[in-house]
Amino acid sequence: MALAHENFAPPISLDGARKVRGNLTQARIRWMIFAIVLGFALVSARLVQLGMVVPDSTIEGQARDLITATRPPILDRNGLEMAVDIRVPSLFAEPRRIIDVEEAVQKLRTVIPDLDEKWLRDRLTGDKGFVWLKRELSPSIQERVMRLGIPGIDFITESKRFYPGMAEASHVLGSTNIDNQGIAGIERHMDGENVALLQELGLARGNALTPVELSIDMRTQHVMHEQLMDAMTRYQAIAAAGIMLDVHTGEVIALASVPDFNPNDPASALVKDSFNRITAGIFEPGSIFKTVTIAGALDSGAVSVSDQFDARFGVRFGRFTIDDFHGKHRILSLPEVYKYSSNIGTIRIMQAMGKEPYRQFLSTMGFDQRVPFELPEMRLPTVPKQLSEVGAATASFGHGLSVSPLHMAVAYAAFVNGGNYVPPTLYKRDLGEAESLYRRVLQPSTSDALRYLMRLNALEGSGSQMNKEALGYRVGGKTGTAEKVVDGRYSSSKVTNFFASAFPLDNPRYAMVIMVDEPKAENPQSGTTAGWNAGTVTGRIVQRVAPMLGIAPDFSEALDQALKPAGVY
Repeated sequence: MALAHENFAPPISLDGARKVRGNLTQARIRWMIFAIVLGFALVSARLVQLGMVVPDSTIEGQARDLITATRPPILDRNGLEMAVDIRVPSLFAEPRRIIDVEEAVQKLRTVIPDLDEKWLRDRLTGDKGFVWLKRELSPSIQERVMRLGIPGIDFITESKRFYPGMAEASHVLGSTNIDNQGIAGIERHMDGENVALLQELGLARGNALTPVELSIDMRTQHVMHEQLMDAMTRYQAIAAAGIMLDVHTGEVIALASVPDFNPNDPASALVKDSFNRITAGIFEPGSIFKTVTIAGALDSGAVSVSDQFDARFGVRFGRFTIDDFHGKHRILSLPEVYKYSSNIGTIRIMQAMGKEPYRQFLSTMGFDQRVPFELPEMRLPTVPKQLSEVGAATASFGHGLSVSPLHMAVAYAAFVNGGNYVPPTLYKRDLGEAESLYRRVLQPSTSDALRYLMRLNALEGSGSQMNKEALGYRVGGKTGTAEKVVDGRYSSSKVTNFFASAFPLDNPRYAMVIMVDEPKAENPQSGTTAGWNAGTVTGRIVQRVAPMLGIAPDFSEALDQALKPAGVY
């Protein structure tokens, strides 16, 4: 029995050890599986958590992609660059990585001494991940800073807008801020200002990937800007402005207003009186508005070009009498009313039409609303909703209402292009696209009569000084001298002068409005009315730009005779 016990004891002991080891192995496997599952669960939870976290894509509140983004180049109608992006380094710091703040401050100021010491110390102190130190530095400054070897100091490459033409087209282009975002002009429009409205009007263009082509011709723009600057000096004026547009497509060929600013230095736009007078200024237009009055009356059929009007005596309203500046005090034909710029005759023409139809015509021409245009710098005109008898009388010769020079340029384009109102644009537009936007405001016969009157005024009226400067280019137009309101009264010593024109009138292509504000006589033999300044500026511009625009001079008198309507002698 003892032997049997000895023979069977070891197997029992061996089986028990195996069972213990098996159970232990299974337990370890279970724990390992549990640990793996737990690990995967933790990793998955972390991935979910990270997926729900919105990464910080800003630099001190500005989106990184906006700061580093490149704006599309802006080109004139001939492909000349008007605005381009250049890449510049900007200095930033990561304060939490700065080891020795005082050392960093002293070293940085050896390269960039204009950094305020206290301000810089405060910027470098703390645990922030990113702070700007200096934006838009030169590559040489970047190299010198990098040689300092300061931990936590680095550069990011930004885009900076550069305008090769400097101030020449400043009011067209506008400017961008330090983050390269448009803050004025076409730059602001490109960033989406009023996009919805302009898309409805068919005016939105371009995207961030392709060059933006403007309608501006920088050759013409240069001439206009130069002549306006000359007018400021020649006539000791406080301001001058001008706009030229294609009468068939509405494309703005040139637009300038001085004083202006340098878009490479956006802060210069804050200087007093440097606003865009073409779109953001509204003025009493004076006698250039007589063309509007005559257009409305002719088109309504109330008067004809062969009619005559009694201008022997002033027009009385109560105790006030409206007279002519250089009155003929006789019966005047309609062409004489125009070329002598008779206030009396113009009032008679408006009265023949009637003040209610006249007021409606002003709405038809868009004088009581904003001109659809890309520039955000716009002012609403001030035109009374209803006109009294005296209000209609003064409005007929351009007083008692205020509109922008852009309003007048668009109106004159319609007056000579056959009677179609076409919205102006700063983008290139072909004729087919423009024709889809046409809105008829005059009969073609009315347009023909107005072309005759405008050319007649250049040959025999207040536009003769202009015509001497632009011989051969068949320019015609109307002067306007508007007295400014000073202390609630009209002042004869302070005037705003206009000349509204179109050329060549035998086959109209361009309309232009020039303004000279508070001019003085150039010499003792000249005057201060519009023919002596705004008119001559117009002539000098046309004489220089017409050949650039493909218009050849022609001195044939037959061209002028062909403009004369039947029944006019």
